[in-house]
Amino acid sequence: MKNLIFTLTTLLISGVLCAQLPGSGVSTQSGVLDGVYIQEHIPTKRVVQYPHLREADVMWGKRVWRVIDLREKMNHKLYYPLEKLSDRLSLFDIIRYGALEEGSLTVYDLNGLDLDDKFRFPVRPSNGNVTDPEFKRKLEAKFGQEQLKDSIANDEPVLDDNGDVLKVSYIEKYTARDIVRYEIKEDWFFDKQRSVLDVRIIGIAPVVYAVNPETQEIVGLKKLFWLYFPECRYVFQNFFVYNPDNDAQRMSFDDLFWKREFSSYIYKESNVFDRTVSPNYEGLDALLESERIRNEVFLFEHDLWHF
Repeated sequence: MKNLIFTLTTLLISGVLCAQLPGSGVSTQSGVLDGVYIQEHIPTKRVVQYPHLREADVMWGKRVWRVIDLREKMNHKLYYPLEKLSDRLSLFDIIRYGALEEGSLTVYDLNGLDLDDKFRFPVRPSNGNVTDPEFKRKLEAKFGQEQLKDSIANDEPVLDDNGDVLKVSYIEKYTARDIVRYEIKEDWFFDKQRSVLDVRIIGIAPVVYAVNPETQEIVGLKKLFWLYFPECRYVFQNFFVYNPDNDAQRMSFDDLFWKREFSSYIYKESNVFDRTVSPNYEGLDALLESERIRNEVFLFEHDLWHF
């Protein structure tokens, strides 16, 4: 009888975790536990709230924009796995899950302005109905690239008035493999109440290669959208980050950003012209300028205690 109760309880818990906790180690397709125990710590972990901050407590501040290049080895935790696992997802798959499936992340459109990171154009349903098909299509279009293909009817190509094959557009979804880097916007500030130099990430944006739909040539980089990071924390907190030393002791993606366990470089700081480091600086000069900005923040904290 005890064995029967234990089996039923395990199956019940597995079913609940399968539906609500995608990072628990339970397969979402079959409900089979892929491991020796149900991983509950990270999927049910609560977000650690930021310390309370008043404007009067901030005696110095600096806004910077950073690039997290996923080609760097330290940032591979954000890029892999390329295919979803029962207990791990890439950061882009987590963003897709939060925006498209769970509906807890708000996507902010660039509205045609590549430098618009002010969260002014949220992608929301005009009628307030999140199940509206038009809203769904608009939201899914932010996670894909418009492509052209031949129009086919009855296994035959459709021709236009000039006798050419008629082209139709469709949305080819981006995958984790397509993301080349992330850009983050963050504020550095000195809190005199706690006597610490602190940093808080304000926004994060995935970046892909911009491809010409006709020639299929790479023509540059393209930001897909911006996300408000304090909102993302509630989703990032419930997914595992790979630990190369111990599979039983993993942290969440929110922990990774909190502990700054990523490699990045600064491509912009707050300035009167609202300009980025490039194209004023190129190549090695751009890296040196980025290092100068980073060192400026470090020296402020260093000199504060060495007057």
